[in-house]
Amino acid sequence: MSSLARRERHALCDLALEVGEDAPTLCGEWTVKQLVAHLLVREYRPWAAAGIVLSPLAGLTERSMERMAQRDFAVLVEKLRDPGLTPYRLPPVEVAANTLEFFVHHEDVRRAQPGWEPRELSDADLGLLWKLGRGTGKLMARRLGVPVTIRRSDTGAEAVLRSGGSPVVVSGPPGELVLFLFGRDYAGDLAFDGPAERVRRVQDADLGI
Repeated sequence: MSSLARRERHALCDLALEVGEDAPTLCGEWTVKQLVAHLLVREYRPWAAAGIVLSPLAGLTERSMERMAQRDFAVLVEKLRDPGLTPYRLPPVEVAANTLEFFVHHEDVRRAQPGWEPRELSDADLGLLWKLGRGTGKLMARRLGVPVTIRRSDTGAEAVLRSGGSPVVVSGPPGELVLFLFGRDYAGDLAFDGPAERVRRVQDADLGI
């Protein structure tokens, strides 16, 4: 079986063709075509994608996406589906760098469409999302300024993202926790426990990337 990253990539491409280039996403105001352009710039022009996390370079990223989006949509999608030789195709890199990226953006498109429904993931896929989410979460939690622990609602497993007394404990399915850690307000089935002021701080935090 192919990796979760590869399967999410292909599923996203299939869905993009199904809904069309002008369909909305839940990734800001991006259309599906803009989201595809973002992923291609990230994959083929990583230096130009730096503006995603470095605000002084945001203009460079926007211009690169605009140029990419001038191409035919179907061509862009197929280029994303089979990117050829890039560092992201190396198995360790693909798993580490693309699993959460494509999972989150697949959900950005899925959940923006009318009539979307929750999907079931295998135990192995949930385990990988949990494992990678813990690492990403530790980076995201630096912005929160309060102790935070995440807890799997299906198994009870916990991970400390930022240590300290009286932490905020965010509980939910692994996939929803990942979406929350990526700043997706639409993440569901989450519970927040802890001091009320800290809970509000965590809920209101801008974690989006």
